[in-house]
Amino acid sequence: MLKLSVNLIGRFKRRMIGRHTYRTAQNSISSEYGPTTTAQEVIAGCDLSGKAAVVTGGYSGLGLETVRILSKAGAFVVVPSRNPAKAKRALSSIPQVEQAVMDLLDPASIHAFAHSFLESHRRLHILINNAGIMAPPLMRDSRGYESQLATNHLGHFQLAVALWPALRRAQGARIISMSSRAHRRALFDFEDPNFERRPYDRWVGYGQSKTANALFAVTADSRGKDAGVRAFSVHPGMIPTDLTRHLSNEDLEIFGIGRGAENSMFPGRSVDEGGLFKTVEQGAATSIWCATSPKLDNQGGVYCEDVDIAGISETTDPSAPGVRPWAVDVEAAERLWSLSEMLVGVRLEP
Repeated sequence: MLKLSVNLIGRFKRRMIGRHTYRTAQNSISSEYGPTTTAQEVIAGCDLSGKAAVVTGGYSGLGLETVRILSKAGAFVVVPSRNPAKAKRALSSIPQVEQAVMDLLDPASIHAFAHSFLESHRRLHILINNAGIMAPPLMRDSRGYESQLATNHLGHFQLAVALWPALRRAQGARIISMSSRAHRRALFDFEDPNFERRPYDRWVGYGQSKTANALFAVTADSRGKDAGVRAFSVHPGMIPTDLTRHLSNEDLEIFGIGRGAENSMFPGRSVDEGGLFKTVEQGAATSIWCATSPKLDNQGGVYCEDVDIAGISETTDPSAPGVRPWAVDVEAAERLWSLSEMLVGVRLEP
């Protein structure tokens, strides 16, 4: 197991907010971008020729735009999918894309995909853990794990650990963990993460999984920094995509979204109009920035939104920007990493 280096401990001061311990790197760096910035604007002038990326969920919504932008900048992109036919249709016009089969709820398929990638002896420069599910009814995988935790966090945890040798070979790699402002809904419940004893609440489950995504980036960065592997968590913004497929029309109305013919979405006011909703082009901007910006060369383990590093916020206002302390808590992140190793049955080796 890789250990936290003395240099890493010395470089970051630790502070306490209530009972949460965090690193003081969680501060804006004035990126000169903002909520309306698009992924194309972020990638302008960036040459990714010779770079390899893996994007989960890269055949719809934000993932598809992310793949398009990375490919346009010269990267070779691998898109693992649980629906190969759908992926083939969506990706057919994008060059330098390879499709593979993988289901985040199926540990064997994750192992098979990672093994195949490692057998190719390729270096992996960018891993974007983009796929996810939101607010479904209670479902469990074959191990009994709650589906949102299993898909959004544990599947991606297994994938990242399995691909770690390829990330290290890149000698300068980045992992992007797709979190959400929904992390504000729930801390991670270490006593009952799979809702075996407490009543299932689909939004608490989603919030817990998004907190887990942010905590994953904290420890992945501390484990990988000395080998050139940096990790970031991202809130992309509110974007009507296939992620809303488990929501009823009544649910959508709460978020100011309508559903029309052929399941098309009609969001409320956009960020360009002073509203909440982003386009997919805007929604992909922060993850692309975290994956490619030289301004982040000496950063990592931080939560980002609106194409900048977010500040820590203690407010109880769920609409306020910023990351809540529990989602960047060092001790919780280490505890979650150990729990995830146990639940998934994989371990990061030095």
